[in-house]
Amino acid sequence: MSKVVAVMYISMDGVVEAPAWTAPFWNDEHAKFQSGQLFASRALLLGRKTYDGMSVAWPKAEAEDEPGAEQMNSIPKYVASTTLQDPQWNATVIKGDVAEEVARLKAEEGGDLLIYGSPDLVNYLIKHTLIDELKLFLHPVVVGTGKRLFPDGVDTSTWKLAGTAAFSSGAIVLDYRPAA
Repeated sequence: MSKVVAVMYISMDGVVEAPAWTAPFWNDEHAKFQSGQLFASRALLLGRKTYDGMSVAWPKAEAEDEPGAEQMNSIPKYVASTTLQDPQWNATVIKGDVAEEVARLKAEEGGDLLIYGSPDLVNYLIKHTLIDELKLFLHPVVVGTGKRLFPDGVDTSTWKLAGTAAFSSGAIVLDYRPAA
């Protein structure tokens, strides 16, 4: 059985959108953490907007300049979208019930199913109790505007802290698991 692991870049004010604001905090520690997440995974689960951005940037990345580029480009991707017609970048569109398909993928043996970004997908999978680990990569910045991880009206859920990692940049990872 696989785990669904969501890694979210998040600002101190809860913004997860357009994470260019993370760049000043990126360093070798961050790269090592993200590389570990990627290499522990057998597939990516992505929302449409995250897929659109990543599928443009990553195929241009060279392995010598971007650690993990070969893994990122070769790993299967599953995209939750009702509009994507011609997926590229080793991607498959999840057709039909997203929760049902993710549950089916979780039932398969292998590494983790990794979600980068994709806050709508993360919230949807939390609602369906399909997220096994939620790693909030908290950056010491207030962005001010933008999409928040948890919008108003989201269902209440309780999580327990499973671990933390602190980086010299001031960013920290808060590793949460469902409490029940």
